[in-house]
Amino acid sequence: MLDVARLRVLVAVARHGTVTAAARALHYSQPSVSHHLARLEAETGSRLVQRAGRGIRLTEAGRVLVARAEEILGRLDAAEEELAAYDGLRRGRVRLAAFPSALGTFVPLAAAGFAAAHPEVDLRFREAEPPLGVRLLRGGDVEVALLFTHPDEPTPDLDGLRHEVLLDEPLHLVTPPDWAGDRLADHRDRPWIAGCERCRGQLLRAAAAEGFVPDIRYETDDYVAVQRLVAAGLGVTTLPELALAAHRDDRVRTVPLTGTSRRVVAAVHGEPPDPPATAALLAHLRKAAAQTAQPPVEAGSGAGTPTVGRPSDTPLRRGTRPAS
Repeated sequence: MLDVARLRVLVAVARHGTVTAAARALHYSQPSVSHHLARLEAETGSRLVQRAGRGIRLTEAGRVLVARAEEILGRLDAAEEELAAYDGLRRGRVRLAAFPSALGTFVPLAAAGFAAAHPEVDLRFREAEPPLGVRLLRGGDVEVALLFTHPDEPTPDLDGLRHEVLLDEPLHLVTPPDWAGDRLADHRDRPWIAGCERCRGQLLRAAAAEGFVPDIRYETDDYVAVQRLVAAGLGVTTLPELALAAHRDDRVRTVPLTGTSRRVVAAVHGEPPDPPATAALLAHLRKAAAQTAQPPVEAGSGAGTPTVGRPSDTPLRRGTRPAS
């Protein structure tokens, strides 16, 4: 059986690049780190590291083992946190990964409610687009990840994760106020602005369904910058309602796109029941999402702040993808 302490040494060497730096991070001596590496290679029967100048480079076997070790160690650390949490909600820690427009809308409301109800629990969150959020969740770096999916995209890898649908939000066409047309194809000859890789993919698929390839001239994940570019007459784009609810530039025109949507889900790792802190955070996210949800804006509206669609009543469940 592989020794957990030696796995930690290998991961530290991979992260820091030298025995000296790994020893400093672990508060070990350099000979101790070298000894653990040698013993781990003996246990596995594989060469895991090799010298590269003044540093150390992983072999292919080393890279495979580090990837697994990070997941194993993350889950062990998470287990320690979960056990601590069973002392009640008087102490412990819970961590959340969330994409930007969720952080700009209902996450602060949920976080404030959680902090008021459980002041002794250390709540932390970080920005992460869905692919990174899934990796953080699998690695034990967070207890909850907020993700989004598009119905027409390839099935996201949620195997082994449980997820709860929080919101279904429509996508909007966003144009300068004097650019007529409520369909993507009405702007086939205009310059386009694209966001993150998955949002860009959704735009390309939607445009293909209307028979054209958009001329994408600008790319940014910043939904404030996107709207400024549109307001300046530099292009047209699509944005989900959460992004528009988080920030709305009054100089742009928005139109909900018929038949398009984005599903927002909260995902957790492992079998139920969830640790008390995780369950409490999920409850506050669910409540905040419901408070954020309002009837959708009227098509063609050019003023006011869009509001997201109604949340689903779907309970937390396990599967390979959120139900569409």
